Amino acid sequence: MPHRKYPPRLKIFSLKEKAEIETKLKNQFGIEEIPGFIIMRGEERLFLYQGSLNPKEIQEIEDVLPVERVGVYFGKFINDKSGEEFIRLSIEGSQILSNQITKNIFELNEEQMQEWMKGRELNIKTGKRDFLIIKYKDNFLGTGKASEEKISNFIPKNRRLKEKN
Repeated sequence: MPHRKYPPRLKIFSLKEKAEIETKLKNQFGIEEIPGFIIMRGEERLFLYQGSLNPKEIQEIEDVLPVERVGVYFGKFINDKSGEEFIRLSIEGSQILSNQITKNIFELNEEQMQEWMKGRELNIKTGKRDFLIIKYKDNFLGTGKASEEKISNFIPKNRRLKEKN
């Protein structure tokens, strides 16, 4: 029987490491505080955990049984070409932290929102070269990456609006 390869251990961020992530998010989006523990699986995916277990208890469970994930996927570390590190919020991350987001917000009209939710890039010149929080009315729809000519879309294929035939 082949040996099962377990995923790398969960990394639960210390308060100091969490503060560093909060600083990045404050600089990017104005976010002051992440409510809960930040946990990472692998090299880049960040999860927000707000449950009743403490970090020691989570580690004890993982010592007995491999844990695939804990909490809600809320963001991902991204390194740009210059080596600078950013955080790209997921749809849930932008929604959970929406009451704190104060900058780098790009508001869509209804036609743009339809295109965005279908997973399409938006051919819009924003004058920015940053990650932008995409918003339609009161709804936060995740993060896009603005370049000179467009806003790149990161909505996973399985979450996109389907085209009507």
